[in-house]
Amino acid sequence: MTKKRVFSGIQPTGNLHLGNYLGAIKNWVKGQEEKENFFCVVDLHSLTVPQDPDDLRFQTRSLAAWLLAAGIDPDKSTLFIQSHVRAHAEGCWLLNCITPLGWLQRMTQFKDKAAKQESVLTGLLDYPVLMAGDIIFYDADEVPVGEDQKQHVELTRDIAQRFNSLYGQEFFVIPKPVIPEAGARVMGLDNPAAKMSKSLAHLRGHAVRLLDDPKEIGRSFKRAVTDSGQEIVFSDDPEKAGVNNLLGIYKAITDKSEAEVLADFADARGYGDLKKRVAEVVIAEIAPIRERYDRLMADPAELDNLLARGAEQAAAVSNPKVDQMKEIMGLVLPVIGVQ
Repeated sequence: MTKKRVFSGIQPTGNLHLGNYLGAIKNWVKGQEEKENFFCVVDLHSLTVPQDPDDLRFQTRSLAAWLLAAGIDPDKSTLFIQSHVRAHAEGCWLLNCITPLGWLQRMTQFKDKAAKQESVLTGLLDYPVLMAGDIIFYDADEVPVGEDQKQHVELTRDIAQRFNSLYGQEFFVIPKPVIPEAGARVMGLDNPAAKMSKSLAHLRGHAVRLLDDPKEIGRSFKRAVTDSGQEIVFSDDPEKAGVNNLLGIYKAITDKSEAEVLADFADARGYGDLKKRVAEVVIAEIAPIRERYDRLMADPAELDNLLARGAEQAAAVSNPKVDQMKEIMGLVLPVIGVQ
């Protein structure tokens, strides 16, 4: 049986935190045996807002190193930087030319972000088209996303179907969004009613950042908001959101069932004990990843070789797809050897 193909992208915006790891990266690592995976550091998407060039370069390499350190295996999956493969930017223009403006203007994230900016860059409006290309240029069957990105995958489906309809052929695979069940929503330690966020990860007590040392991780959990009770249970009660978040983190780290998690805390002496034990399993999980990350960042030549290998593998799939698009849309392809 042919393995299903999966495309996953993540922006190099810094402040990588526990929510990113449990909500996405850990699941990516576990799924490498089951499916054909393309993992992309989407640096072009980062340009939709102003960037410091040196910082963007560092964050791009840092994120790639984190993914490798966390267990993305170049022998099982394709890991690459978006801007290293020409199909993404080039193919985005082709998709722009068949995507109605109204489709982009209705996107919730665009409206929310645009409302907070005095001057809105075209790239912010066009972000979903680039994302659509990221996915459909690889004929991806599935796209693991959080709820906040589901609308973008639905737009991707619309764009792919529109292209197929306009040109009378089933050229693009129609992908489907897949929302992970475990660890999909890690909430802020300071506010368990709000999702842990990169944009707030710099705030003390909000997030556990993957570059934090063990002592800082322990302090972050010690400050975590809970409630006035002492009962350690999974609950839908908003008052228990903090406890529920801590138990969810423990469950996602250990891969245990709810019953097994509760059994582990049957002898806990209140919330202080809960926070301490959750911090311990998080530290134990992150420590070896951090060590591998440090080794990769200390050896830029090896990191570059791994990324070049990934870009070559990705280009072998997506560049021919975009060339086929050009031909279908009526463009004259260059003579072999002329680029």
